[in-house]
Amino acid sequence: MHVVHLTSAHPRYDTRVFVKQCRSLAAQGFKVTLVVADGKGDEQKDGVAIVDAGRSQGRIDRMIDGTRRVYAKALALDARIYHLHDPELIPCGLKLKRGGKTVIFDAHEDLPKQLLGKPYLGPVSSRALSRVFAAYEAFASRRFDGIVAATPSIRDKFLALKCRSIDINNFPIDGELVHSLDHDAGRTTPGRQVCYVGGLTEIRGVREMVKAAALLQTDTRIDLVGAFNPPLLREELKGDPGWDRIREHGYLDRAGVARVMQGAAAGLVTLRPAPNHIDSQPNKMFEYMSAGLPVIASDFPLWRSIVEDKVCGICVNPGKPQAIADAIDFLVTNPAVAKRMGENGRELVRTRYNWINEEKKLVNFYAALA
Repeated sequence: MHVVHLTSAHPRYDTRVFVKQCRSLAAQGFKVTLVVADGKGDEQKDGVAIVDAGRSQGRIDRMIDGTRRVYAKALALDARIYHLHDPELIPCGLKLKRGGKTVIFDAHEDLPKQLLGKPYLGPVSSRALSRVFAAYEAFASRRFDGIVAATPSIRDKFLALKCRSIDINNFPIDGELVHSLDHDAGRTTPGRQVCYVGGLTEIRGVREMVKAAALLQTDTRIDLVGAFNPPLLREELKGDPGWDRIREHGYLDRAGVARVMQGAAAGLVTLRPAPNHIDSQPNKMFEYMSAGLPVIASDFPLWRSIVEDKVCGICVNPGKPQAIADAIDFLVTNPAVAKRMGENGRELVRTRYNWINEEKKLVNFYAALA
């Protein structure tokens, strides 16, 4: 069975799209093609054929001409199943469906909720856009053959719309981020730094993390892995007193992320309470757990039920840098407690929050559609 995954926005080696879904389906005997739009050319990797539709010049070009190019490549492949990974590809999915194809939409985020948290839109515009897109999403999703949701809450939203939906959680590949590392001369003493891996934006709490760095009572550093968005935010934060305790790594591949995590005392995931965050299950939280790190997380009810109820970290008010700093200092100065929390998290990933379980669900979902 030929399956084509489509993305106009994600990188070709995206963790959810390529590393997990495409590779898993290929390993299970599916013929898998991934259509991307990055200008890096076609290639064959890990059993997946990657087809490049060409790089877009900016966001507007990506959403208009980029989607057209991706659709053209997808149509030429004449596959049986098409799996969409971006909301901007929904019109392409409707065209494919009218052409008799089986179409799956992968809801990585609850976009109507996400729009409510966009500060640049303003409260009136964000609510209006959220309502419009929610109506369009409901219209389109009822016409698709299946909805793959990144969290149970997103799944339940589509089930309420009478859609065929399943949650395929973005849980880590067990053991991927646990490696035996070389202690090279440039590496600092393990345990005197904590890390954050992900997009460096205000809504994800980078400003509070930098401010927390200035309030630390221990000689601990915060390692940031990811790209600032917008780039001007980095220049602004460089003037903060806490910047001296920050070390930037930029974007790192999976091996690089593993190296940073292995040297850390804890992993930070102190996202602000945006509507799209409160019921989310951030991938990085579970990746920290898989690497044996205690988690310092936002005190959302769902996250508390995972982090504190299972004793694998500390939940704090993400809007209070002092609370973040206190949690960091506590874990750094109590290594036995931190180790026990990390071990609890590792066990949870081994037994429950892992990709093997999600892979089975994905393959079974495809089989049911077929």
